[in-house]
Amino acid sequence: MSSGEQMRGRAPGTGGAGTGEAGPAPEGRECSVAEDPSSLQDSFVYLPLPEAPERAVPELTAEQVRQEIERCKERCSTLEQDCAKLKTAKEAVEMRKMGELQKSLQQQMSLTRDEEISFQMDILLAKEKKDRLRQEKQVLKKKLEEVRKRVPWDDPVMLLPALPEKKMVFKGLVTNKEDINKLFLTPLIHYPLLGGSALITFEKAEVAQSIIEAKEHMVELSYGEELDELDRCRVRVQAAPVDMLLPSALEVRLTQSSRSIILSGLPSLEIPEEALLDKLELFFSKTKNGGGEVESREFLEDSGQVVMTFVQEGVAGPLIARGHIQALIGKGKYELKISPCVSGDITNLKLQPSRCPRTVLLSGIPDVLDEEPMRDTLEIHFQKTSHGGGEVDALAYVPVGRQGVAVFMEDAG
Repeated sequence: MSSGEQMRGRAPGTGGAGTGEAGPAPEGRECSVAEDPSSLQDSFVYLPLPEAPERAVPELTAEQVRQEIERCKERCSTLEQDCAKLKTAKEAVEMRKMGELQKSLQQQMSLTRDEEISFQMDILLAKEKKDRLRQEKQVLKKKLEEVRKRVPWDDPVMLLPALPEKKMVFKGLVTNKEDINKLFLTPLIHYPLLGGSALITFEKAEVAQSIIEAKEHMVELSYGEELDELDRCRVRVQAAPVDMLLPSALEVRLTQSSRSIILSGLPSLEIPEEALLDKLELFFSKTKNGGGEVESREFLEDSGQVVMTFVQEGVAGPLIARGHIQALIGKGKYELKISPCVSGDITNLKLQPSRCPRTVLLSGIPDVLDEEPMRDTLEIHFQKTSHGGGEVDALAYVPVGRQGVAVFMEDAG
């Protein structure tokens, strides 16, 4: 029943529409009666009704009211059933979601336990590996200490007896015992010399300084010929000091090769060097001689010694420990000395600028004479005291279009 219908309906036994009091309810039937008319009116929403011609409002009989109540009860029962079904469905969904959540949590907990077990196994394996490496480290330390006791490689002075022997003639001075561990350097500087320049060394440093201070010099090219002033030829050259960098401090780290040895005391056989190298490789490649597969062999320059390198580690060490070996070369046996192959790496080098006190660099020399006449002309010019020169100790000249290298050694004077 719509709200409009309820407003227009008139219950039996009532006064006006919506204003009278309700009569007694039929016997055996339920009926709800509003106790307060004002509250009953407030519970309705009044909608505007289209204007229509006035007509008589039909009156509801008790039977119609009873049927309407029955219909409302049926709807209420249906709604309660729907509500119960929805509640049951909601509980089922909640139970299913809860079961899925519990299952997911159980799977995650299972995975977490598996990962924890895996991590524990990894930690256990890492500890075992660490212990094994520590034991190997201790073994290697003991072996290293034994090798150091057998051959003191750390001390360069103690290393000298193990190096190859070489005949020398002592021409120096006896030094103090305190200087035995010091390393003395003899500079050997290679100085590039461009074309059209010359280096001239005087016997006295004062002469070189005088030539440098003059900066420019007119060199006459017609020495030995009597020519008029107009026929004489002169060239202008520039004089400058010779500056270079010399080592002031040097640190060298000695490293012994683990696969190479030095062979000395080789016999003087009338065979080519390559043939001797082949015989040595053939002897030391046999395991019965304490050798192994040879990777390379070569003569050291100007020493008469051979550096032999093996492919595998562990072959050179026992041979060095022996020190000497009887080698079958050709038809004879010769005693060879076996020494460690030690290389030096520069770890620290400090340089300081230095100026040659007796040498002058001449530049701007044109290509007008051959090499030898130009060298003689320069030496004659700078030997004359009238030109500020003096006695020349050495002169090196490089013509235009060529390059040279001058070697500077320590000044013994």
